[in-house]
Amino acid sequence: MKLTEEQIFALAPDEASKKAGRDLASPAKWVSKGINELALWGECQGSGSKPYQTQVDLTAIAFKCSCPSRKFPCKHGLGLLLFHARQPGSFPLAESPAWVNDWISKRSEKEEKKAEKLEKPVDENAQAKRQQAREQKVNAGVTELLVWIKDIVRSGILTAPEKGAAYWENMARRMVDSQSPGLSAMIKGLGSTNFWKEGWQSDFMDRLMSLYLVAEGYRHLPQLDPGLQEDIRSTIGFTISQEELKLKEGVQDQWLVLGKDSREEGPLTIEQNWLYGCNTDRFALILQFYARGQFPIAALTPGMVLNAALVYFASVVPYRAIIKNQQGSTGWKGSVNNNSAGWEEVAKRETVLNSSLPFRNEMPVIIGQLTPVNYQQQWWLQDQHGCLGKLDADTGQLWKILAVSGGEALTMALLGKENTYRPIGLWHQDTYKTI
Repeated sequence: MKLTEEQIFALAPDEASKKAGRDLASPAKWVSKGINELALWGECQGSGSKPYQTQVDLTAIAFKCSCPSRKFPCKHGLGLLLFHARQPGSFPLAESPAWVNDWISKRSEKEEKKAEKLEKPVDENAQAKRQQAREQKVNAGVTELLVWIKDIVRSGILTAPEKGAAYWENMARRMVDSQSPGLSAMIKGLGSTNFWKEGWQSDFMDRLMSLYLVAEGYRHLPQLDPGLQEDIRSTIGFTISQEELKLKEGVQDQWLVLGKDSREEGPLTIEQNWLYGCNTDRFALILQFYARGQFPIAALTPGMVLNAALVYFASVVPYRAIIKNQQGSTGWKGSVNNNSAGWEEVAKRETVLNSSLPFRNEMPVIIGQLTPVNYQQQWWLQDQHGCLGKLDADTGQLWKILAVSGGEALTMALLGKENTYRPIGLWHQDTYKTI
């Protein structure tokens, strides 16, 4: 594992942890330290009589520390990683001490128990009854939702801004009652439309029609392509066992983490990670869900390269995936082979994607030779053929692009759909930088 300081700081839960971790990245703070192929560890002298025992699982980048901090990772974990990144020669190759072995063993046992649980026989009759009961609830909710959508259209969408928050929240709660959390989230998104923005009608209708397509598609599920059936079920909120998915054949590659984003919904943190297969030229979305105050199973940071096998969920447009196994990770250095010809090629790609999955979310794209230009008092990205793509970026992102590029054309990673994209990273002097 070779992480850059930027990637390590990206793991920090807040700015205070970054500063504290930076202060601990020196030999004077550590009374013992070591490394092997499985773990990195050290004992950091704190204010107490006993040093804090800090350890990092290098196979999946997980942390544990004996300090009382409730942050994940704590400042000691960050400091240990930063110390190793700056002075790898200071860490002797050694056998893990008992306290490290115990933690690694427990993590291995936990994975084995998951495998054993998967192998246990399932009561298929009980499972079928539960599935049937849920589908009946979903059917009832979808029927009610379609009537609700048609009422919006009949009354005219210009009346939508007049509807109070309760109008959207009540139907969202109804979808939760019908065990359709995905539809609930889509309704909340519909109600969060910025009705004060000029041209809001286009965004509102796009969300409304996506909701309608999913609901109507569920009513005609047996007549649809198997991959599209899975897309609709997944969008509604039906889940698939990830342990069962891991039994399928994976796509082995060097996966570059292009960017990440996280948001909180109640007690859960939802983390999105966008990856690019450097050899297979494929994109993937890794979703992680974890409780507040806990740490995700895989610690992914932009610019990291995973030597791993990913398994894609069934879909007409395979995109969401899980990590089946990981052999290691490094920092990114070098150029990228995926240099799309420009915006015209992106438009053709969007046409194909929308015809296959019209209710999909935004996806990444990598385009070479892009230059930010100001045209008609708005910023655009111009490709090598002179075509312009609308830039959806805040002021900070824009000035960072201008500062790094110096006006020169660069290869960029963008996230979006149809005709609007926002930058998430770029390549400069063979180094990938997040924006």
